[in-house]
Amino acid sequence: MNWDQIQGKWKQLKGSVKQEWGNLSDNDLEMIAGSREKLVGKLQERYGYVKEDAQKRADEFVGKLTEPAHSQTQPPMGSQQRGSQEHATRR
Repeated sequence: MNWDQIQGKWKQLKGSVKQEWGNLSDNDLEMIAGSREKLVGKLQERYGYVKEDAQKRADEFVGKLTEPAHSQTQPPMGSQQRGSQEHATRR
């Protein structure tokens, strides 16, 4: 996901941003509106980060958003189905 996409999906992403940086107020989130520069500025203001660190953290956050959901640890394909079959045979 790039910053243009972030701006377009900002309303949906505000909750994730708030989770990541709880010191940002709702007004901050409204003002940022998906802008990398505004987010970096608010991170500097609220957390005392130097500009380069704030930029890095903002970009890392966006990187986390672009990771595929299936990259998280999940049971192997079909394991749920086996469990359902085992449950059915126990009845």
